[in-house]
Amino acid sequence: MGLLRQEADPKEAGLDAKALDRMDRHFAREVDEGRLPGFLVSVARGGRIAHLTAYGRRDVAAGLPVESDTLWRIYSMTKPVTAVAALTLVEEGRLSLDDPVGRHLPAFAEPRVYESGSGDGIRTRPAAGPLLVRHLMSHTAGLTFAFYHAHPVDALYRAAGLDSSVAPGTDLAGTVDAYARLPLQFDPGTQWNYSVASNVLGRIIEVVSGQPLDVFLAERIFGPLGMTDAGFQVSDEQAPRLAELYGETDASGDDGSGGSGRGSRGIEPVAGLPLHGRPRFLSGSGGMVASAHDMHRFTELLRRRGEVDGVRLLAPRTVDLMTRNHLPGGADLRAVGSRPAHDDPGNEGIGFGLGVSVVVDPSRTQTPSGLGTYGWTGVATTAFWVDPGRDLTVQFYTQVRPRSSHTVFRDLRRLAHEAVTG
Repeated sequence: MGLLRQEADPKEAGLDAKALDRMDRHFAREVDEGRLPGFLVSVARGGRIAHLTAYGRRDVAAGLPVESDTLWRIYSMTKPVTAVAALTLVEEGRLSLDDPVGRHLPAFAEPRVYESGSGDGIRTRPAAGPLLVRHLMSHTAGLTFAFYHAHPVDALYRAAGLDSSVAPGTDLAGTVDAYARLPLQFDPGTQWNYSVASNVLGRIIEVVSGQPLDVFLAERIFGPLGMTDAGFQVSDEQAPRLAELYGETDASGDDGSGGSGRGSRGIEPVAGLPLHGRPRFLSGSGGMVASAHDMHRFTELLRRRGEVDGVRLLAPRTVDLMTRNHLPGGADLRAVGSRPAHDDPGNEGIGFGLGVSVVVDPSRTQTPSGLGTYGWTGVATTAFWVDPGRDLTVQFYTQVRPRSSHTVFRDLRRLAHEAVTG
């Protein structure tokens, strides 16, 4: 078990202690007013933790506090980990970003693309070009999620039983085969749509390495980096440290439709990932649990361009490639997003690399951001980012699945950047 500890004085690290206290008080109010159960936030400069706060409860009913060793379901923050794992195979020459996915997964050898219609009347055509590994990592593959309700292909995913991105009764291999039987929304490499692509990438890792995804990550990523709690399951010993998962509701506990504002929202426990025992479905898209210490080690790997404490997993140029914008024409998410929801001002100035978002134009982002800042978030309101220009790393953890958009990430980015003085 690794523990995250404060290692530097905020002032010496170029951080304003009063601004950090303001950030803590902001999120403490969210807890005290019942919108969050608890939280952990850490801010590092030069890789040294200069601010660390744990507040509130990891389990409200049991009265258990958030602590530095609390375990969190990180959901989509799994995606950058899967991307790093794939890039280790690229460096070994066992995989190429320009490999057709069908070379490793024959079910994708002849992808078809949606043309028109809906339901049984959908018409498709052959894709204009092959689906490549790099398209999976940059979410330009044309895959989707069943829970979107913006395109006829989304409905096909739901009809195939992929509501939770898992084909009923199958493992990763069977689920990925189910994806392959469905059309793409667009020609690979032409648009951006956040999707199940990282699950397909996880299956490629299994095929190329000859190992289950959890074994490969444990041996090649978690072990070398000292990510001692990270994985797809929790042991009996770890279980008491796992935070309860909550869903957002209105204060009366109904479905949220009657909420009339931010103050009316509350939280209630909801079912989370099946972490007790090895899951049948190993999701490279969102299946991991980890501690803040684990993810600090991972963000240090990225910040230090592939090396931590003498352990090198990637070459510097590979991390540079990962954290560079890969969207068509160098565009941002708003310009090339395939869903109406992508036409959000919050997507302006934000590109996407290989498993992480990347700030391409700070002047157009809604919140303070340095050029080249990269990171990602999880659906249970977890986040990390690395700002290379400021040598700043920020992590935030709670366990609330929101019903709609909220301001936690925008508030966090604004308050953290207000604390930087040098």
